[in-house]
Amino acid sequence: MHPSLPTRRRALAGGIGAALGGAATLGALSGCAAPSATAGPGQTRLRFWHLFGGGDGVNMQGMLDDFRARHTDVALEAVTLQWGAPYYTKLGMAGAGGRAPELAVLHLARLAGFAPGRLLDPFDLDLLADLGVREQDFPPDIWRRGRMAGGQYAVPLDTHPMVLYYQTDVCEKAGLMAGGRLKPIVGADQFADALRAAKKATGLPGLVTETLGPDCITPWRLFATFYAQTGGKVLSDDGRRLALDDTKALRVLTYMARLAEEGLMVRRVDYGASVGVFNGGKTAFHLNGEWEISTFRTAGIPFSMTRVPALFGGAGAQADCHAFVLPHQAGRGGAANLAAHTLVAWMLRNSVAWAEGGHVPAYLPVLRDPAYLALKPQSEYRDVIDDVALDEPAWFAGSASRMWIELGAVFSGVLTGSRSPRGALTEAKARLRNLLDTRNPLPGVAS
Repeated sequence: MHPSLPTRRRALAGGIGAALGGAATLGALSGCAAPSATAGPGQTRLRFWHLFGGGDGVNMQGMLDDFRARHTDVALEAVTLQWGAPYYTKLGMAGAGGRAPELAVLHLARLAGFAPGRLLDPFDLDLLADLGVREQDFPPDIWRRGRMAGGQYAVPLDTHPMVLYYQTDVCEKAGLMAGGRLKPIVGADQFADALRAAKKATGLPGLVTETLGPDCITPWRLFATFYAQTGGKVLSDDGRRLALDDTKALRVLTYMARLAEEGLMVRRVDYGASVGVFNGGKTAFHLNGEWEISTFRTAGIPFSMTRVPALFGGAGAQADCHAFVLPHQAGRGGAANLAAHTLVAWMLRNSVAWAEGGHVPAYLPVLRDPAYLALKPQSEYRDVIDDVALDEPAWFAGSASRMWIELGAVFSGVLTGSRSPRGALTEAKARLRNLLDTRNPLPGVAS
């Protein structure tokens, strides 16, 4: 999912130039059909589309190679497509045009835009149960998000939440550590005090995160995390109406502006630079998705990770989930469908390998696996699985979505000082109303 730094920002925006990784590769704008796979005698052809590049691509490739070695009766063809909007456009066209693979990956918060029953087919829950995967093996809220129109259209692989990275040496110097871990931080004032202590110890702002750049989305993810902690909703539960609470939203936006105005966070920095600043080893904290763990480990800096502190009452953290889906096939069934379900079940049961890249497995038995518990710091924030804040179901929400990009641009101004909190709220509501009034552009989807 996460290519190298410069290309990741373009990928998050759905740009054409994102890096590709993993198994075989298709051009982002080529035809929707996957290239032919060669199935030997007695083998079943299984085509699997995903969007994992970078470290995720390496982990995915290793897992797929293990599956092939253990399932010699399946001719597995794994195709890595370009992350972001190009992937979702292509997946939708494949489902609408009858040229879909047997299995694909989808971000769970984007499920509502894929017209379950037209672009996607439901899973056979009895078949999954025969393979050892049942509803009770997942967090209830995440499992329910995969259920639409009377069927289970998505099976979650993980959740990838916003987390707090911290430099252990810097935080020790600032008096923020105890027993080798970051001291608990509760409330917005305590977090601001921690940033002040870090700044006093280093002479540098205590926090760095993406605040600007083309198609910048981290300001949206910050707002979504803190706003979820207030108990507020951006959209109604069905994703059809605006539900922003002005009082709660202004409280969050004012706090975000305050951190920047006081010099407690780096005010103007794009995504790649924000990762680079933290990689320098002198900035105490970095707010980002958990996927940058490989970057910081490669650099060799002394760091760890924890959940985003509960600054506004609740323990929520903005997140999305990678999930498996069955792109629509007119004649779905038989051996190929069995192979697709088999791969899903195998990936879930073996997702300790996937967790090495920072993602929190959605399959609960893995969270109790000693091999997973031995992963540090990955297992340190595993309880976030019960508090993830996914976007409400709307076609324009979820990873690489128009909502992320448009509201990221609005809230970027709060951090850089070009917008007031109240002005940003007014503009965000106007953009959300426009998105609510806009038809889903995917083929085969009714308004």
